[in-house]
Amino acid sequence: MAGSSFGDIFKITTWGESHGPALGVVIDGVPAGVGLSEEDIQKFLDRRRPGQTSYSTPRKEADEVEILSGVFEGKTTGSPISLMIKNTSQRSGDYSEIASYYRPGHADYTFDAKYGFRDYRGGGRSSARETAARVAAGAVAMKVLSEFGINIRAYVKQIGPHVCEVSETPSLAQVEESPLRMPDKVASDQAEKYLADLKSKGDSAGGVIECVATGVPAGLGDPVFNKLDALLGFAMFSIGAVKGVEIGDGFKVASSVGSENNDAFIRGTESEASEQGINPAGSVKKATNHAGGILGGISDGDDIFLRVAFKPTPSITYEQKTVNRDGEPIDISVKGRHDPVIVPRAVVVVE
Repeated sequence: MAGSSFGDIFKITTWGESHGPALGVVIDGVPAGVGLSEEDIQKFLDRRRPGQTSYSTPRKEADEVEILSGVFEGKTTGSPISLMIKNTSQRSGDYSEIASYYRPGHADYTFDAKYGFRDYRGGGRSSARETAARVAAGAVAMKVLSEFGINIRAYVKQIGPHVCEVSETPSLAQVEESPLRMPDKVASDQAEKYLADLKSKGDSAGGVIECVATGVPAGLGDPVFNKLDALLGFAMFSIGAVKGVEIGDGFKVASSVGSENNDAFIRGTESEASEQGINPAGSVKKATNHAGGILGGISDGDDIFLRVAFKPTPSITYEQKTVNRDGEPIDISVKGRHDPVIVPRAVVVVE
């Protein structure tokens, strides 16, 4: 099975299944001498951990990470870093019934069509639980990026029809104040009522996560296939349940005109020129940021704005129509432990 690796210079390979003994990731390309501890990684995993609110699956997992290699006396050695997260709350019996049919909205059918079998215990490699491994790898990437002054923050922008309005990128504390990670109390309260109604009907909701990267210098990315926005889109679409990605104004550009959408270039300050590493006389910045920090596939020095749309959780108790492996029509109600909405726990995944 190909497709479990991402990246080139900084490369990650995730492994493990939702209901196996453990899952984890091997990271190659981390330079030697970077301070790294299990605590640095755990704080990100804690934000993704299930069972924290009524809006996430009740599956209880500590998601405690173990560093197996690549770190000595608190510093990276330059060799591959291997991280492991043990599964401690598998209930495979919850999924035994679905072995005979295909759940709507899931990868059951396509996995079976491709490989001739499927791990029906929570979806195996198709499970959202795989993202725990990439969050662990992302925590290491965050540690490296922080050395260059690059910071990344995400939050829930929308759940169903309820949109979060913020004037500036919220802090982690502001995001965490809401059980839905919506740093807008009015929108968060409305979304909670919306979810309670859906949950009572056995249904689920989708949503949007907005992510902002600050401190990104101009010049990252390439102009053709390795465009920075293309690579970001590749990464985002690899997250289960993601159905759309926007950079900057995104789909709004379709109804805009060139004179409005183009970001005018202006002269920046001497301090900004110093940060760019160029002569003060040549300091350049944009007056607006409709482009979302990327032009021609290359970062332009502005903040990078990215939005990711997630579909509603496909595992619902609401009765649905499907077929079994023999093609016979049946009605089903999916049992087990599932999030009524994915986006709150996916915030740290997108980061």
